[in-house]
Amino acid sequence: MSSSLNRGVEKVEVTLKWDPSPLGRPPHDLDIVAATYTADTPSDRPAYLVHFDSRSPDGTIILERESRTGQGFGSDEVMTLELDRLSSDYVRVVVGVVIQQREGRRTFGDISGSSVRVLEGLAELTTSDFTEVAAATAATIAEFSRNESETWDFRPSVRGFDADPQEFTEQMGAV
Repeated sequence: MSSSLNRGVEKVEVTLKWDPSPLGRPPHDLDIVAATYTADTPSDRPAYLVHFDSRSPDGTIILERESRTGQGFGSDEVMTLELDRLSSDYVRVVVGVVIQQREGRRTFGDISGSSVRVLEGLAELTTSDFTEVAAATAATIAEFSRNESETWDFRPSVRGFDADPQEFTEQMGAV
């Protein structure tokens, strides 16, 4: 391991919000998903996923707020990733957003007021309102990779997918 003065990305927060569906219509349900990858399979199937009703085995990736309707003030979903505490077995983390499709096919273009932000402390690393992937049902938004000095690099990665939630988790790490 080489020594470096660069700290890299250490702890980030991903926030997601969207407007509730119109009165009398089924609720919109968007979910933040994080997928971790090992050096053996950096773009294959994830070692594990963190999404609604789950957290990483070691507690370094936690979904702290989860909404199924988009109602309320502020962010509807919040995920914290403590990359600096993540085991050295993991070399890549991809974060995305998926729209639940229980009530028929919905895309980001169908859901008003949706936006996602990735923050490190008070610094905004990236933000998106999903307009660039309006026809998609899921999207990756950020990628973190461990570099040779064992610190984490950030790369914004807004890529749209036309996939249901399960398919998305299987495809989101493809490069």
